[in-house]
Amino acid sequence: MPRTKKSGEKETNVKEKIKAKKEKAFVGTGRRKSAVASVFLYPKKGDFIVNDKEISEFFRTEKEKLSYLRPFHLVGVSHPESSYSATIKVSGSGTSSQLSAVVLGLSRALIESNPEYRDLLRKYGLLTRDPREVERKKYFLRKARKRPQYSKR
Repeated sequence: MPRTKKSGEKETNVKEKIKAKKEKAFVGTGRRKSAVASVFLYPKKGDFIVNDKEISEFFRTEKEKLSYLRPFHLVGVSHPESSYSATIKVSGSGTSSQLSAVVLGLSRALIESNPEYRDLLRKYGLLTRDPREVERKKYFLRKARKRPQYSKR
């Protein structure tokens, strides 16, 4: 069944809008343990959305808030919501690791927006991926290194 010209035009317009939106976004990926965060940072006023929630609802404590705002404060943006908006998808691991992954993703996205930020963010350790992972459990052991109790007799 052949498609009508109008639906084809409409389809290409939607694809072009999505493509244009992706081009304007600065993308950064952050990882920590098994958590992975994909950050899409837009240079316009707006909200920071994490997994379809406001970032303040997703990361509730004051300590977490200071942590995800730190990359912006270091580069001289005191109120990120007034000059940036972001869509963040994060999955895996726990809240603490997800927060670290989001911070790394935001830092990488900021560098993509302005490469001059690299030295400053590197100096404060926001571009270093934490390589520590959970060690796997070995056979005959109870955990990764915990052994069964030794019995002499």
